[in-house]
Amino acid sequence: MKPLNEARYRAELGEKLLNYAIPAYEIPTLAVVGEVSRFPVRRIYTVGRNYAAHAAETGLGGPTGPIPGFSLKPADSIVTDGAEFNYPPGTSQLDPEVEMVVAISKSGADIPRETALEHVFGYSVGIDMIRRDVMRDCIANEHSWDLCKSFDGASPCGPVHRVDQIGHLKAGAIWIEINGERRQEGDLDDLIWDPAEIISRLSRMSRMEPGDIIYTGTPRGPAPISPGDKLLAHIDGLWELELEVV
Repeated sequence: MKPLNEARYRAELGEKLLNYAIPAYEIPTLAVVGEVSRFPVRRIYTVGRNYAAHAAETGLGGPTGPIPGFSLKPADSIVTDGAEFNYPPGTSQLDPEVEMVVAISKSGADIPRETALEHVFGYSVGIDMIRRDVMRDCIANEHSWDLCKSFDGASPCGPVHRVDQIGHLKAGAIWIEINGERRQEGDLDDLIWDPAEIISRLSRMSRMEPGDIIYTGTPRGPAPISPGDKLLAHIDGLWELELEVV
């Protein structure tokens, strides 16, 4: 069989290429505050140990050197505000971590810190779900952390506030309550690397593209949740994120 000439193949088939071999998945999206339009999610990045107090409690220290604790999650792990969150299989210790989420609207690579915030579309409240027991096993056996952070529903996220409506968030309370009890609490001012630094450093490793979102790190005190729990995540100036674990 001759090798496929992709360009010729496309020209011959034309619009038939719009037909998929299997049912296509829906593009994950987030609500935009005050708008009918939605924000399409392309990739989900997370930053580890970006609050000093949380870094200290992990015993792993803060992000150092040219490459911080970045990881990736699938875009379809998004769970939106008010939805039920299904407790995942394969874990007996699931920890929610409240985080500020940065939504990107402008592409770029090797972005200088001084212009990094020009790439920001807006901000929202997110929860980075962690299979903590799986993470410990991965560390002990020198395995990838992928399955401790990447699973269905691993990335709950609230609606996005446009930066031209609220400005850039530099300080403000961040906390999460589980069944009305405060579990984590901090201030955005405690971030080791602020959003500009995160975007600049991440863009050295991967070109930023519109639709990318970044979970920027969590304060100290993550604690496990169970089915039946109700979560309320808060950042000053942003819509809160509510979830029920089922």
